[in-house]
Amino acid sequence: MEPILRTAGTADWITIILIGSILFLVLAKGLFYSRFLNFIILPFNNKYIFMYSKKEKLMNWFHIFFTIFQVINFALFIFLARQILREGTDDVYPFMYPIILACLLGFIVVKIILQLGNGFIFGSIKTIGELIFKKLSYLNYSGIIMFLANVILAYVAQGSKIVVYVAILLVLLINVIGWVTVLRNHQKFITNYFFYFILYLCALEISPFVIIGSYLKQ
Repeated sequence: MEPILRTAGTADWITIILIGSILFLVLAKGLFYSRFLNFIILPFNNKYIFMYSKKEKLMNWFHIFFTIFQVINFALFIFLARQILREGTDDVYPFMYPIILACLLGFIVVKIILQLGNGFIFGSIKTIGELIFKKLSYLNYSGIIMFLANVILAYVAQGSKIVVYVAILLVLLINVIGWVTVLRNHQKFITNYFFYFILYLCALEISPFVIIGSYLKQ
């Protein structure tokens, strides 16, 4: 018998990615169970924000675990959505995934550094830290939506544009809720720095979605 060379299919490495991301979710739930219960109802109840925005903020393991979970699934969702929306793409194997993951992670890190830098310059680093925590919390929550969408796109409804669009809509909805909460709780601060807030909004909040949308259509 001659040996047969078998190439791992797309679903094989996607399974590894999804299981890897679940480990961070399990760690977050297992080590911080009460916090996880408050976090899981975030879009419907602001208890999590009120309880944790004033303490620990960004540098706590629960937040870090969920951020890693979100970034992994966000990158995978972009990878899968591009394949579906741009029919005929040759990104069948995971060569593009590490690039998407690195770009996404790099952008988030640079964005946080710039935000904290602005907070330091204007003497409002505490408030900026709270803003980052709140916005990133809602983005992390949307990572759950992206995870579920990735599972469906990989194993249940492969190539479904409806799943992609519904997932994008839900992610946008969750983050809009987050933005409304931020604007409502920090009206005075935003008013005092309104011009810089508009620049920040265009440069670091709206432009990434425009870039991602353009990438998916290419």
